[in-house]
Amino acid sequence: MATTRSSAPAATDAPPAARRAVPLAAVAVAFATVQLCCAVARMDLGWDETVYLSQVDPRNPAAYFSAPRSRGITFLVAPVVAVTSSTTVLRVTLALLSPASLYAAFAVWKPLLGPGRAALAALLFAGLWITVLSGPEVMPNLWVALASVAAVGWFLRARTDGPGRRRALVALAAALGAVGLLRAPDAGWLALPLLAACATVRPWRRPGTAAAVLGGLALGCAQWVAEAYVRFGGIGRRLSVSSGTEGGMGAHPGAGLRAAYRALNGPQLCRPCHIAGPSLTHSLWWLLLPALTAAACVLAVAGRRRAGPAAVTLLPVACALALAAPYLLLLDYAAPRFLLPAYALLALPVAAAAAAAVRAMRSARARLAVTALLTAVLGAHLTVQFEELRANTADARDTTVRYRRAAGELGRLGLTAPCLVTGPRAQPVAYEAGCASAQIAGNNRSHTAADIVRRASRIPTALLFDTKDPYLPSYARAWHPHALPGTDWVAYLP
Repeated sequence: MATTRSSAPAATDAPPAARRAVPLAAVAVAFATVQLCCAVARMDLGWDETVYLSQVDPRNPAAYFSAPRSRGITFLVAPVVAVTSSTTVLRVTLALLSPASLYAAFAVWKPLLGPGRAALAALLFAGLWITVLSGPEVMPNLWVALASVAAVGWFLRARTDGPGRRRALVALAAALGAVGLLRAPDAGWLALPLLAACATVRPWRRPGTAAAVLGGLALGCAQWVAEAYVRFGGIGRRLSVSSGTEGGMGAHPGAGLRAAYRALNGPQLCRPCHIAGPSLTHSLWWLLLPALTAAACVLAVAGRRRAGPAAVTLLPVACALALAAPYLLLLDYAAPRFLLPAYALLALPVAAAAAAAVRAMRSARARLAVTALLTAVLGAHLTVQFEELRANTADARDTTVRYRRAAGELGRLGLTAPCLVTGPRAQPVAYEAGCASAQIAGNNRSHTAADIVRRASRIPTALLFDTKDPYLPSYARAWHPHALPGTDWVAYLP
């Protein structure tokens, strides 16, 4: 009888691990469902996606890989591309893998925030239209965001001694290494606040923690560094070429912030970004985000009772600011996906602050009222995000369908592999057509006009020309124009 009485409280007092996993798992399932219903079946391959895929696709020539890019996302999709050329299979695979990764990344935070707050943070991040649209895309930014969330979480969990410290350090190195493999410059920015914490905060002022950060950074960036020496003549030269490709990275704080705001709800790339800004109702969350973050930091510092809890809020904020800085301050154009890592990290303190606001109410009736109010606000926010998701999915579909149409018309004009496509939109169209691509100008310049003429004498070649562009390259002025129905382009063939 004594045994029965002593075991019963343990069974009721400690909720099972499965029950604690339900909220976050529900968010991951919802994330997968929205992707499968709204994004997967309606999107052909985008421009950047074809560049990344071509690096590992055995059926197509590799497109020019510019200096700012990193190859991590190509390694992620390589097993799928090796087996099939189906875009749908690729989309479904990523639409299932991204929710699993979302769960794994935010699960790291359950011991730090609690299961409910970690799930709410995941919902705030997964509810953004750009997060959903990025899930099935072959783009690195979402995966950088999830790896960054995991890295910061493991860093926080490595501050105390115990049997879990070694595991936390290994996981920290692996997560930061993943960031480096996906976007090497982002890994450097993320490492800065982590190393600053190692230097200034006593719990992390230990060789093992700094070694994990530096080791993960070195491991993840090794491929990028090696390629810098092989293709560009060194790290400094690659950074210089990257800056040129990005339009000259420098101090553009006003331009960068304006561009980020204007591109908040699309287009997916705003360069140059001279469009009108979004409506207030569709941008209010973004405008309030700094205030919500500041409030979360104040609450964390004011409510500190022991060493550590404030860092659970302050460190992700510092890392988010570091990751956002180059895109907001050093560029004069924007893309909504650039800020995904910052959004993912800021979702953590915002979720904690929302939960703290509910718990601060003294009566059950007040807590219920605040919960209802916050739920209504969240519902309105998710409704706005879903509207933007539908609009941007349609816009992406319209753009990518033109690539496929152009490729089909080129095939009917006799371009079959081996073949070459050049012009401003050569890369995505060439991938769809099974051809190589080449550029003589712009950010992806890889050949000279003489190279194009020489190759055109040996293999089928086409110049894609936009009817809005007044300049036709001199080497193609004697070539024959062919309109490409369903697009705004004309193909010039020798």
